[in-house]
Amino acid sequence: MLINADQIKYQIPNREPLFSNINFTLQRGEKAAIVGNNGAGKTTLLKIIAGQEQASGGHLTVSGSLYYIPQHYGHFNHLSVAEALGVAPLIKALAAIEQGDLSQHNYDLLEHNWDIKARCEEAFAKWGLSGITLQQPLQALSGGMKTRLFLCGIDIFQPDIVLLDEPTNHLDAAARAQIYSWMENSSSTVLLISHDRQLLRLCDPIWELTAEGIKAYGGNYDLYAEQKATANAAAEHKLAHHEKELKEARQKQQQALERKQHADAQARRNARTSGAPKGWLNERRKNAEYSTAKLKHVHNDKVSELRANLQESAAMVQMQRIMKGYFGLPELPAGKVLIQATELNYRYGNDDNWLWPQPLTFTIRSGQRLSIAGGNGSGKTTLLKLLRQELEAVAGSIQSARSTSLLLDQDYTLIDRNKTVLEQALSFNETKLEPAAVHTLLANFLFGPDSWDKPCAVLSGGETLRLTLCCMVLQHKAPDIIYLDEPTNNLDLANIQMLGKIFAAYRGTLVVISHDAGFLEDAGLTAELKLGV
Repeated sequence: MLINADQIKYQIPNREPLFSNINFTLQRGEKAAIVGNNGAGKTTLLKIIAGQEQASGGHLTVSGSLYYIPQHYGHFNHLSVAEALGVAPLIKALAAIEQGDLSQHNYDLLEHNWDIKARCEEAFAKWGLSGITLQQPLQALSGGMKTRLFLCGIDIFQPDIVLLDEPTNHLDAAARAQIYSWMENSSSTVLLISHDRQLLRLCDPIWELTAEGIKAYGGNYDLYAEQKATANAAAEHKLAHHEKELKEARQKQQQALERKQHADAQARRNARTSGAPKGWLNERRKNAEYSTAKLKHVHNDKVSELRANLQESAAMVQMQRIMKGYFGLPELPAGKVLIQATELNYRYGNDDNWLWPQPLTFTIRSGQRLSIAGGNGSGKTTLLKLLRQELEAVAGSIQSARSTSLLLDQDYTLIDRNKTVLEQALSFNETKLEPAAVHTLLANFLFGPDSWDKPCAVLSGGETLRLTLCCMVLQHKAPDIIYLDEPTNNLDLANIQMLGKIFAAYRGTLVVISHDAGFLEDAGLTAELKLGV
């Protein structure tokens, strides 16, 4: 055993525990994944294991060296590549010795690391970073390059345990394929967080994190999904059973009430002639009433508990229905030319190099479902900005027919972080719904009255997505073109699957940038424009 967690708990002062009762054991050679809803505390738990957060209770044992790759790298941007990787003291000691500094401290540092520069160079070459140097600033690298840089650390340090937080988020298809291959062939012990279904298929076991603890599922993601679907179906069947029992209990209660009223009247008439003690008759009636009320109470509690457990999945189905109704049928005729790009190219500032080796010529028609593919740095987002007329072409041309469009990007910039949830919804109320109707729609997207004053800036990825969809419905009509730029990056699995189903029902024109093959399949993308080839 390399990691053992016993009753781990995490709680922010004066707030409910984020999670508690966390118990698990990670054995040598295992590749486990932590899944759960946005806000469940997956990253916090990984940080506790990595020693970057302190648990509020419980006991954690780690046997072996750890290497942790975080989800976000902004706090490293002021560092050099060597400093971010943690090899700067070794490189400095090596340089000092080469310059004649023979102090014992330098020799102690380099006891097992005389080949540190060679290990770094080999790792850089392996992960496609041959052009970078140890001295250059980290902030000069793209998101995908930063991820690959930290992946290099696995080869440089050869740790006993590797902790990964959403490692494929910023990676292009080629880099994702490389990390999948590493997972399949490596003997490393791995604990990761991911919403990448292809990566999760390489993990076993799957640990689902909730506020109450961790539930382990043996097998990979496909088996986990199958077990979850079976459990949800069983819960829905159980709910239907208890709702039926509750209905019958209510009917029995009503019948008992009617019998009681009739019996009370009869008892008053017979009290004078009955030989039975009055107290005994009253006791029998009370016992019957208590049994009926107790039966109703038991089923009512069970129905409430089951409804609570199924609320989120039921709400997701409801949201899909609402969005399907909002999308309706497209107003533009299928096949109409909406965008025609001819010999299109772009370059930044005074850069002499064109973004694309070959100019782009393509047509986007009404109803088309187009994926824009390409490696990191191939100009996918730049092309999207050109299509949306946020940038002007430097070479060639783009002709656009009159149409309406909407962009959903990975940061959901449609949402104003300075507004509250209710203010954001009201600002999109182009249909002029009454406030009560806006409140009802917010509730359908799981925003109850207690969340209306919540600042948008503190919403989780899933909450931001739901508010974005709600705002779309509040607009006058569905746009002719929807652009998606890595919309799944900050979402959990359940929300990614819901989003795929929602856009599968959209019959307008869909233009998508995404490295998530599962999402592209779910959304029904049928054409591809590949850049950088």
